[in-house]
Amino acid sequence: MRRTTVTATLAAAGLVATAALSSTAAYAGQGRPGDHHRGGKGHGHGGHGHTKDPVRFATFNASLNRATEGALGAELASPGSAQPAAVAQIIQTTRPDVLLLNEFDYDPQALADFQENYLEVGQDGQRPITYRYSFIAPSNTGVPSGFDYNNNGVVGGGDDAHGFGLFPGQYGMAVLSRYPIDTESVRTFQLFRWKDMPGALLPDDPSTPEPADWYSPGPELDSFRLSSKSHWDVPVRIGRETVHLLASHPTPPTFDDPAVDWNGRRNHDEIRFWADYVGPGKKAGAYIYDDDGVYGGLKPGERFVIAGDQNSDPFDGDSIDGSAQQLLDHPLVDSRATPSSEGGVEQAALQGGANADHVGDPAYDTADFADGAPGNLRADYVLPRKGMRVLDAGVHWPLSSDPAFLPVGTFPFPSSDHRLVWIDVASPRR
Repeated sequence: MRRTTVTATLAAAGLVATAALSSTAAYAGQGRPGDHHRGGKGHGHGGHGHTKDPVRFATFNASLNRATEGALGAELASPGSAQPAAVAQIIQTTRPDVLLLNEFDYDPQALADFQENYLEVGQDGQRPITYRYSFIAPSNTGVPSGFDYNNNGVVGGGDDAHGFGLFPGQYGMAVLSRYPIDTESVRTFQLFRWKDMPGALLPDDPSTPEPADWYSPGPELDSFRLSSKSHWDVPVRIGRETVHLLASHPTPPTFDDPAVDWNGRRNHDEIRFWADYVGPGKKAGAYIYDDDGVYGGLKPGERFVIAGDQNSDPFDGDSIDGSAQQLLDHPLVDSRATPSSEGGVEQAALQGGANADHVGDPAYDTADFADGAPGNLRADYVLPRKGMRVLDAGVHWPLSSDPAFLPVGTFPFPSSDHRLVWIDVASPRR
C-alpha cells in the first residue's frame, strides 16, 4: 500500500496555488475502505448504520499544536508521546473514513509521522488505522501582515498576523481520507480578502465617525484576509461519486475588544463563507475567488459535507447571534441529525458553573471549556448536503465509567478540550 500526501503551497504575493504529490511507504492492512468495525455510540436520523459500507465523516480539533515552530514535528518523529497517542486512540476507536483535523500545526512531515508512528500503531488495545490519502496546506495563522491590526500602536505578534498565531502555520489543519482525494480539483481560499465579501461585517472604530474603519481603508484593509486559517474545498472520490469536504476553522469570537468585536465579526463571516459557497444557485457564491483566482462557488447539485470547529454555539457562548444558524438553517444543509453524547450531559452536570445557565442541550456539546465562562459548548460540526442519507451521528464523549473515557478525560485533558464529531452517510453507488 502507498500513502499519498498532497501538499499545497501558496505564493504569498498573489493568488497562486500549486499541489505537489509525495508518496511514502505505509503499513498495509487495517485502514482501507470497507473496514467499518466502529467504536462509539450515536444518535442518527434515517437509521442506525445497518447498511452496507456507510461512510463516516468526522472532525476533530485535536490540539496538536505547539508553542514553537517545529516542536510538533520533533515530537511526532518518534512514537510514544502521550498526547498524540491519546488523540490517535480516539481516532482508532471511532474509525472515520474522512477526517478533518483542526489545530494541527502546518508541517507535512509531521502529518506523515503522526500517521506512521501513532495512527498506524495500535494504541491501548485499539486496532491501527491507515489513511492512504491526505491533504495539508498553509494556514494564515502566524503569517506576519506588516500592519497593526489590533490598533495597539505596535506592529507584530499574534494579533497582527493574518490569523492569530506565534509562527506561520500554528493551529493549522489537515485532512485524512481512506478514499481518493481529487487533487487536481482541490480549491483553497487562504488569500480571499474580507472586504470582498458583499455586506461583510467589518468592525468599526468607535472613536471615529466613519463606519467599518477599524482596519484603515487602503493598504491595511486591502491586506486583511477573511480566513483566520484557511477554507478548503477537498473533493473526495467515493465510488463513482464526489463529495466535497468543506473544511475550515473560524477564529474564536473572543480575545478582542468587546466594543469592537473584530473576532466575533470575523467568526460570523468565516461561517457565512460556506453558506454562500454552497448556494443555492450560482449567484450566492459568485463573488468568491480561490487562490488560483478562479471565481464562483460550488457547482449546483454537488454533494458536500461542511466540517470543522466553527467556534460558534447556536444558543450559548460569545458568538454573534445567528452565526451558526447560517449553516444549521441553510436550505441545502441537512442539520436534522444532531450528533450527541451521554458524556456531554454528564460532564455539564458535574462541572456546573456556566453550564447550569445554558440554553442549549448539553447532549450536543462538543467542547469542554472553562466552567466559569463560557462553559461547555457545541463548537464542532459535520453537516451534509440535503439528500445525502444520514444513518447515524455522534459526539465521542463517553461516560466517565466507560474505559473509552480515559483518553478523553477532564482538564488537564489527555488529548484535547474538543471531542471528535462524526456522521455516517449511506455510501454512494460504486
